Amino acid sequence: MHDTRDSVGVLVVDAKAGQSLEGRDLSTNGTMAAKAVADIPLGHTKCALKDFKVGDTLIKYGCDIGKVVQPIRAGDHVHIHNLKTKRLA
Repeated sequence: MHDTRDSVGVLVVDAKAGQSLEGRDLSTNGTMAAKAVADIPLGHTKCALKDFKVGDTLIKYGCDIGKVVQPIRAGDHVHIHNLKTKRLA
């Protein structure tokens, strides 16, 4: 996490379903933990830090990165299948 408002964590390694993850909040230097509930391949680096419902907003690096279009569980892979930009085409 880069900001205490972040609702997704950025992974720097592949994560496998069931894997325990540990990271750092770069704004406070505190530690954080999560458990991957799905495989998250490197390059698809976002992991939900809590549960989300359709319509919720996700925050990464302190910025709004879009709205949830499919329910997301804590530890889920966050990508284009469950998150869409709010920008107009």
